[in-house]
Amino acid sequence: MSVENRFQFAKSAVLDEVMLLEASMSDFSYGTHAHEEFSFGVTLSGRQDFFALGEHHKSHVGNVIVFNPDDAHDGHSGGEDPLHYKMLYVHPDQLSPMLASAGVRRAQEFRIERIVQHDAVLKTHILRLAALVENNISSALEYSSALFEFAEYLACQKGILIESKRRAKDPVFERVRDYLHAHVGEEVSLDALSQVAHMSKYHLLRCFRDYFGMTPHQYWQNYRINRAKEALELGMPLADVAFTFGFTDLSYFNRRFKPMFGLTPYQFRRTLLRS
Repeated sequence: MSVENRFQFAKSAVLDEVMLLEASMSDFSYGTHAHEEFSFGVTLSGRQDFFALGEHHKSHVGNVIVFNPDDAHDGHSGGEDPLHYKMLYVHPDQLSPMLASAGVRRAQEFRIERIVQHDAVLKTHILRLAALVENNISSALEYSSALFEFAEYLACQKGILIESKRRAKDPVFERVRDYLHAHVGEEVSLDALSQVAHMSKYHLLRCFRDYFGMTPHQYWQNYRINRAKEALELGMPLADVAFTFGFTDLSYFNRRFKPMFGLTPYQFRRTLLRS
């Protein structure tokens, strides 16, 4: 096999049924095969040519490829440039409950009709999940929230929309919020939140988002960052802030803090000292 043909697999550390393939190939051809999982791919460079469901297809840079479970297909590089792509494999056992929570009836029978799509939003969802698989420090709560939002978008593609309604004050979700506040510096699981709420974790994902306008992970991350900001304002050392509020290291703290405030924690601290 040519050195230009590289295949690297990574498995989610917290979701057993999610796997990522990153592949680069120039002279390799897949034989006809099928996967038990849903397969969601993004062509990053080159072109991927393949035969599936009785037709020949071409996926250009930026395109998304989707195979349903048991869709037979082959594949090879289709141009002079090497092919580079990422493919996310999600087992129906992992995706179907999320689809059901997003409003899909008979979610076990869910199929995606278009094999090759030019859909920037779908591509963003796939690459976001791929990045979580590649990042070993991602939490189960972050995975579950991202996968739910992905499933919700797949349902939206089918024309299935669940209207979000701002609920009156609900002690169930206030209790979940209080739990998140009390565990601000710890690893919080969706299973634990579902026990606090006394509802299924998939139903909780949707209802919590309807109530607060954010998934549980987004709410928890937002709350942690705001508490970290307050600690910086009070003069707590950067490393202590990161540790206290559950960020594994300063680099991870930087990546979470800057998108919210436009500055790294260190830059934010310096602006306070100059004021």
